[in-house]
Amino acid sequence: MKLIQTKRDTLLKPLQIVTGIVERRHTLPILSNVLVQTTNEEISFVATDLEIQITTTANEGIEKDSAQAVTVAAKKLQDILRALPDSVQVTLETDENRLFAKAGKSRFTLQTLPVEDFPKFPENLESEAKITVRQKELKHLLSLVQYAMAQQDIRYYLNGLLLLIEENHLKVVATDGHRLAFALMPLDTWQDKREVILPRKVVLELAKLLAENDEPVTVELLQNQIRFTFSNVVLVSKVVDGKFPDYNRVIPAGYQKQFNVNRALLLQTLQRASILSNEKFRGARLILTSDNLRIVCSNSEQEEAQEDLELEYDGDALDIGFNITYLLDALTNLDSETVQCSFGDANSSALIQIPGDDHFKYVVMPMRI
Repeated sequence: MKLIQTKRDTLLKPLQIVTGIVERRHTLPILSNVLVQTTNEEISFVATDLEIQITTTANEGIEKDSAQAVTVAAKKLQDILRALPDSVQVTLETDENRLFAKAGKSRFTLQTLPVEDFPKFPENLESEAKITVRQKELKHLLSLVQYAMAQQDIRYYLNGLLLLIEENHLKVVATDGHRLAFALMPLDTWQDKREVILPRKVVLELAKLLAENDEPVTVELLQNQIRFTFSNVVLVSKVVDGKFPDYNRVIPAGYQKQFNVNRALLLQTLQRASILSNEKFRGARLILTSDNLRIVCSNSEQEEAQEDLELEYDGDALDIGFNITYLLDALTNLDSETVQCSFGDANSSALIQIPGDDHFKYVVMPMRI
């Protein structure tokens, strides 16, 4: 029975959107599959890993016989479509537990699994809070902090990102215990305080899927879930059950040693010095004296890089060490022309901000070198 006939890209583009969360090897074979459903108006693709579910639709230039549904290996179908010529017509047909893909003189037979075994999230859950922002604003907000998320930390709540709706602000915070990134954006409406921890995988998927445009993205907090709706995509995820650290206690205030510096210039200087940093510890010494910042990196082969940067500074001298990767991460993801660096003493964390802007704060713990 014919499931659908359309151009290759009409199938490939939505398939690529949902397959990002599909794991090739899974204890449940059905989780390697995508659920393909046709209705009178459109075709939908659904993928899940039991924690996250992504749904997207297509409705352009599609021929179909009737409403049907099938589950098929997501990555295999994607690889087949990707290998076909761009504008070729593709026909998908089903027969018992098989899916047949035909395009030109190519024929592929794929195994299917029962639709009723596909674990879809419950629908029509009532939202407890709802905001709408522009896609490019949310994408930018996430980019300011996501690099500071932990990876496979035993403190599982750090392997994600705190999303906080408070009054007329949307705030995001990420930390791995060695550094913390905080960013906020204003909202058009006043909201009661709500906070959730997004899993790392969701944050990375959003960073890929959100577009650099002014189209809206709706964020809804559900019971133990969060839903993002944008551009024919609905992403639903369970939230992390845990207590995120109090970020306000981590962000220092009242530092006297501070200077402003061109972000790109500091980034390039650190990148050069990092070439000879220790590959394991990635340590860098920052030696701050009157109107000068010296950056020194060395490694176990007794090699050393030294960079001097002129700047306006007339405070006390300081000699402090940092993981240079942590500094590079923040400077790479910022787009401001200038950054403000503030310090306490050699044992205190550093604070990186945008001058005159409280919407971004980045805290880095020092290290002994």
